[in-house]
Amino acid sequence: MVNKKDIRILAFESSCDETSTSVVKNGREVESLIVATQIKSHQRFGGVVPEVASRHHIEVITQITNEALKEAHIAWKDIDAIAVTYGPGLVGALLIGVSAAKAASMATGIPLIGVDHIMGHIMAAQLKEEISYPALALQVSGGHTEIVLLKDSTHFEIVGDTRDDAAGEAYDKIGRVLGVNYPAGKTIDEWAQKGKDTFDFPRAMIKEDDYDFSFSGLKSAFINTYHHAEQIHQDLNKYDLAASFQAAVIDVLATKTIRAIKQYQPQTFIMGGGVAANHGLRERMNHEIANLPRNLQPKVILPELKLCGDNAAMIGAAAYNLYQEGKFADLTLDADPSLELPYASEMLQ
Repeated sequence: MVNKKDIRILAFESSCDETSTSVVKNGREVESLIVATQIKSHQRFGGVVPEVASRHHIEVITQITNEALKEAHIAWKDIDAIAVTYGPGLVGALLIGVSAAKAASMATGIPLIGVDHIMGHIMAAQLKEEISYPALALQVSGGHTEIVLLKDSTHFEIVGDTRDDAAGEAYDKIGRVLGVNYPAGKTIDEWAQKGKDTFDFPRAMIKEDDYDFSFSGLKSAFINTYHHAEQIHQDLNKYDLAASFQAAVIDVLATKTIRAIKQYQPQTFIMGGGVAANHGLRERMNHEIANLPRNLQPKVILPELKLCGDNAAMIGAAAYNLYQEGKFADLTLDADPSLELPYASEMLQ
């Protein structure tokens, strides 16, 4: 039986190459989660093809909406709000989810909530454990590497960002060189556990007095090393290459994040995004935080591995917080592929 005191949100996520729907109760409990992956369709291209992604979203979104309701054992009348990612992401892919959510809202009269995709990734932590605020998040997904300050459950500010390639992009680009199928992150992480950091790749911006990142130089150094070895017919150990690349990425991420923790002294530390599933990064951050003085150690919430990638449950969690504050959208809601969280520096102006 459905408890009417509970708030249930049906969420849609279609920002890139995963079509997902989910029913989330009270922002914490996942009653259903359906993810229709497109990885095999994009692997032969070495990355996501926007037009292919959009077509796949169209093909499955109605079916997985019905599956989400069925898995949660509820009907449309039991839904209190409909949530959808409206940016950032691929514009065509976003439009499929936004259109489906708006159509459902218009047909049922259920209120609509637009959710920032990055806010969703960060709020995946809420599905595991209650977050104490203020909190600090290291957001590391395919196209984003950011340090985000959470003043509360709906007010986020970027305090550090990537100036070029995000960490996830760098993983995929060096994966192509190594002949690893897209997405490359999981395989590179597995190889890194078997190798050693013998190449000492650059740790760009690690000593600069800010929280910004740059992984383009690391990517170029890796590719140049690999191609030079090919030209002189030298065999390089793929495990050592992976370990050296990953060590450089993690050193920079961990160093800057720990520095931010010391400055902002959050009550909770969160990681979000696909790269948050990286075992090397998770181990390093747990180790670094455990070695901080006790009065500076935040509670650590690392999302379940299945909730690190794109999924609608994280959108439902973020939407619940917006629902509580009455932040609804109307039928003019549109896809915003360049949507950004505010920067802390802009908030001070």
